[in-house]
Amino acid sequence: MYPKISDLINDLLGTQINLPIQSYGFMVAMAFVAAGLVVYFELKRKHQQGLIPVSVKKIIVGQPASVTEILTSLLFGYFIGLKFFGIFGNYSYFADHPQDYLLSGAGSKLGGIITALFLGFLTWYDKRRKKLPKPKTEFIKIAPQQLTLNFLVVAAAFGIAGAKLFDVVEHLDELAKDPLGTIFSFSGLAFYGGLIVAAIAVVIYARRNGIAWYHIADVAAPALMLAYAVGRIGCQLSGDGCWGIPNPNPKPALLSFLPDWMWAFNYPHNIINEGIPIADCTGAHCFVLEHPVFPTPIYETILCTLFFLVLWRMRKRLKYAGHLFSIYLILNGLERFLIEIIRVNQRYTLTGNLALTQAQIIAIGLVITGIVLHYYFKKQSIIIQSGS
Repeated sequence: MYPKISDLINDLLGTQINLPIQSYGFMVAMAFVAAGLVVYFELKRKHQQGLIPVSVKKIIVGQPASVTEILTSLLFGYFIGLKFFGIFGNYSYFADHPQDYLLSGAGSKLGGIITALFLGFLTWYDKRRKKLPKPKTEFIKIAPQQLTLNFLVVAAAFGIAGAKLFDVVEHLDELAKDPLGTIFSFSGLAFYGGLIVAAIAVVIYARRNGIAWYHIADVAAPALMLAYAVGRIGCQLSGDGCWGIPNPNPKPALLSFLPDWMWAFNYPHNIINEGIPIADCTGAHCFVLEHPVFPTPIYETILCTLFFLVLWRMRKRLKYAGHLFSIYLILNGLERFLIEIIRVNQRYTLTGNLALTQAQIIAIGLVITGIVLHYYFKKQSIIIQSGS
């Protein structure tokens, strides 16, 4: 496996570079980029259709920098300088443990002070240069697609918080052993927790900008499916534990065209150091699973890519607003419920011999919600223009 992007580069090119970029984090970033492009073009298309209006924002120009603005620049500058200049004196630790470094108090205090003063001065000077004898109020129009970055920031912030919250709830034993480490660790993120919390936050932000929730839901549907497909590549590359149950079965003749690792894989050098030691291995990740397992992340990437293409194809053909989102919920729920059958996850006994994972329970809820919303949107008959 390739816990860091530099591991992949070194394997392909025979180099010895050490970059502080984890494969999982990199692919999550790429997932947001992919989703952002989809959201941008869909917001633009729906705006051109007249479905989403421009929003109007009131700003006051000509004012001097406020104390809050200067203090914010000072604090931001100190953190950036502390960490950036600190890297030069401790690059190896930063490259091997970027998250620990960023969350610690380590760094260059002198670099932090210099950067803080510089950014604070820039904030003060820029406002002073634009200061008017009498500040005035202006109203600016913002096209919906111009809010794309804002939507991504809201989704990322609340998505990570929600994913961490749901994961902590599912692993209360780990929380009891190490509360701070569990809460502030970037490992262990529950997708559905992030999806639910981020969805609520995005809808609230959209309403504040005059965008109906069913329109932003339709915009988000293909973006979410594509982002999930890209993000799961990071799980596969890094070997983060999101794999399946042991698969001792021989590969069926029907699937003989697939490489062996797509049927059963033992994730050597996985990032969580799960399994048994690899002989004569040196480095931070020298473990391999004792028994090959189903490589479920790659299955999800393939399935969700296909579902994205389906949603992308359907987005101009559906008659009612909200229908695309309802179809997304059904597809998402079905995909996750089925993949959980061969995934390693904690199961909850509901009744008798029926035991489901947290994701399967939520997946059932998503399918039911999708079906209900499908008929709800049809009843509401909010017709959208198609074919444009």
